[in-house]
Amino acid sequence: MRTLFIALFAITLLNCPQKNYAQESTGKKWWKEAVVYQIYPRSFKDANGDGIGDLQGIISKLDYIKSLGVNVIWLNPIYSSPNDDNGYDVSDYRNIMKEFGTMNDFNALLKGMHERGIKLVMDLVVNHSSDEHEWFKQSRSSRTSPYRDYYHWWNAEKGKPNPRYSLFDINHDAWRYDSLTNAYYLHYFSRKQPDLNWENPKLRSEIYAMMKYWCDKGIDGFRLDAFQFAAKDTTFPKFPDGYEKNFSLYYAVGPHLHDYLQEMNREVLSRYDVMSVAEGAGNSYKDAHDMVDADRKELNMAYAFEGVDIANNPKGYSVLHFKEVFSRWDSLFASKGWLSIFLANHDQARMVSRFGNDSPQFRELSSKMLTTFIMTMRGTPYYYNGDELGMTNIRFDKIEDYRDMSTLNEYKHQQNIGGDMQKFMEGIKYACRDNGRTPIQWDGTKNAGFTSGTPWIKVNPNYKTINVAAEEKDQNSCLNYFRKVVALRNHNKVLVYGKYTLLDKNNPNVYAYTREGDGKKMLIVLNFSANKAQTNIGITVKNAKLLAANYTDSAATVYNSSNIRLRPYESLIYELNN
Repeated sequence: MRTLFIALFAITLLNCPQKNYAQESTGKKWWKEAVVYQIYPRSFKDANGDGIGDLQGIISKLDYIKSLGVNVIWLNPIYSSPNDDNGYDVSDYRNIMKEFGTMNDFNALLKGMHERGIKLVMDLVVNHSSDEHEWFKQSRSSRTSPYRDYYHWWNAEKGKPNPRYSLFDINHDAWRYDSLTNAYYLHYFSRKQPDLNWENPKLRSEIYAMMKYWCDKGIDGFRLDAFQFAAKDTTFPKFPDGYEKNFSLYYAVGPHLHDYLQEMNREVLSRYDVMSVAEGAGNSYKDAHDMVDADRKELNMAYAFEGVDIANNPKGYSVLHFKEVFSRWDSLFASKGWLSIFLANHDQARMVSRFGNDSPQFRELSSKMLTTFIMTMRGTPYYYNGDELGMTNIRFDKIEDYRDMSTLNEYKHQQNIGGDMQKFMEGIKYACRDNGRTPIQWDGTKNAGFTSGTPWIKVNPNYKTINVAAEEKDQNSCLNYFRKVVALRNHNKVLVYGKYTLLDKNNPNVYAYTREGDGKKMLIVLNFSANKAQTNIGITVKNAKLLAANYTDSAATVYNSSNIRLRPYESLIYELNN
């Protein structure tokens, strides 16, 4: 879960067999070599016709997923939930949401994945629960309840607590008064998502036991949602005026967060062959590195949001800034720690609409170019479902078509304060996360083959031309290009572990770099613009072997040995002669 505001997140992958210490000493890990495919289950495939994607729907598409070449699925929450925030409000951590199926369906899904050599990473939402969780029901029932301290309460006779900003509340007030015990409870997200109190050792023990429950069932991982916010200063001091404009500075990496992570490592993570990280890695590179420094025994992989936030402005972004951010993060983790590489997820609008160009002329080319970038950088690539097709933003005109709770609440907030509603509506056409949550477009039949019923959110009208069935038949489609580049990464470990070197740093349109290691050297050249571009990389490429290109005809023009002329959004992967 999480909006564009969160700075960093991460993933915890738990593989239940015991550790292989010989492998650990080499620095090579399965999760470093993985290609992660993120599935938003509500929108992936509906098997029973109720308009909502489900586990049986995912099972029916496992062969398709296997054909992509990916080897890890990150599955957004499937636990029991009243769906205030599409599953990120969990009411029972040990059961399956009825809309998604049963535990038997889950067991069949996990078995089918493992039979195909695909690992499963599950979302773990433990900064907060649903207000319909039994813990919260008991907590709010009495001030003397044994569950009272599972959450953050402030007794009203002390006066209203110092303000805290809520991302999803209509009034952005994170304190909610509850008359039953004359107290306020804390919710950094919606009113139906009360924050859990990690200061309570009993609460922590319950969460660790639940993590072991899923691991013992055979899952291969967890992504810890919004975990950078889990630790709080429970005296709730006053923050300076305007703190909400950069609330992460005050919310992230609170007291004892590292203690909690180290305890989680001792109690759960260290008992299995794991990769571990949590959404949100603080406010500095030191914060991020401290969480993933192996010597500290906390987490393994950072998932940095600074890169994805570059495209937040609908007017566009600077390629120079893009290069600087990704190069800087690479340098910080070059010798220790590990990064994730991604440009989209369930909290973002569509990748090609934000970072590329979704016009009919350039959609496919720019989508392939972005795929090339993700699959050739150092770090574990994460790819959001549907982006392999070049799916685009839907851009709803009416607020009634949106389903995202945070967007709907913000719409009401803007109405209440007399905001510019036309400006707001234009903004969400570009940035709303519902753009990335429309149903996967399987074919050109009704509802894109997603459901035989009425879909929970409208299908993008362009499904008749952008869909799996059509792209399967087209050798040069976004889908088949994705498969080609994933296979290239899987068969060339230099693209996983090789040294990264930025070339032609000051070029405003072209991103060029090399990956080098184990006697191999690859050159990647990407034109991020809709215009022709030229780059001088300082490397002779005339005799290099072209491994992949997103144009179907002859490759870019090479002249003067190290100069390359590129067409709009052209991407090239060369193997260089050493």
